[in-house]
Amino acid sequence: MATSEAIIEYIKKNGQASGKDLSIYLPNLTTRAIRKQLKNLLEKGILRKIGQPPKVYYLINEVENTKQIIEIDTTIKEIIDERYLYISPTGDIVSGWDGFVLWCSRTKQDVVKTAHEYLKTLEKYDKFKKEGLIDGMNKMRNTFKDVFLDDVFYIDFYSIERFGKTKLGQMLLYAKQSQNTSLIRQLISEIKPQILHVIDLFNIDGVLFVPPTVKREIQFMKELEQFLQLPVRTLEVTKIKTEIIVPQKTLSKLEDRVENAKKTIIVNDTKSYKNILIIDDAVGSGSTLNETAKQIRKRNIVEGKIIGLSITGSFNGFDVISEV
Repeated sequence: MATSEAIIEYIKKNGQASGKDLSIYLPNLTTRAIRKQLKNLLEKGILRKIGQPPKVYYLINEVENTKQIIEIDTTIKEIIDERYLYISPTGDIVSGWDGFVLWCSRTKQDVVKTAHEYLKTLEKYDKFKKEGLIDGMNKMRNTFKDVFLDDVFYIDFYSIERFGKTKLGQMLLYAKQSQNTSLIRQLISEIKPQILHVIDLFNIDGVLFVPPTVKREIQFMKELEQFLQLPVRTLEVTKIKTEIIVPQKTLSKLEDRVENAKKTIIVNDTKSYKNILIIDDAVGSGSTLNETAKQIRKRNIVEGKIIGLSITGSFNGFDVISEV
């Protein structure tokens, strides 16, 4: 049996293997020879690796093994390539068509049939989009008696029926939870064109980034502010530190969310603006956007409109996006 075949058989049998495991299994080979074989198998896409040195493990590449000749309309494949993202339970990121095929394989679904159903679902939700943005004002008006925003937009829904979290929903969730700067910057690159479009469309000259509640080493909203490098001024805003931190996502009642936003976010900017854009990561109820806009109005620092924009939003009325 060839060395590469022996390595593959060992990993198939044991699920995974380190370089040390393979050295013990193949005592007649040098460490250098094993590394060379592993490198070749990685380059061919037969294996993948997880972990960081010195603890690196090699596994069979499921993506490569699920690849097959699938007759599908080119347009459908292109849409899925652009819109789909799969993040496995072990943290592997597989985008586009390959990710969709892998997800179908793992969930035992017919790829072609499911692809057509996925596009129909996208079409249903895309009806709410105009120029790449979802209008969230109806939701705000149906949720609050007094709305202090002139417009609210989402770049995408957080999740959709059957298929779960959208591409942006996945990226946002795992960028925040894993503190992954690479994924954060990838997400920022994905959404920057839409943000610049809103700034241009409404002649925005001031942007407020909703401050984070949960203390993390890498704060997503700070990274967003830094790497967007928007061509407008940033408003001063403070998140009040309370004895016990209560994130909005833990509150299931609308009135509690309103109170939380009202008493913990303080707009302390004194400059004057023509139109202001408030950016948040995810909108469940919309309480944070609305209460922040209310403060801006009370301070009389804006002459024109206040626009709310979130990366993702919920499809239903008052909803709780508890994960982010």
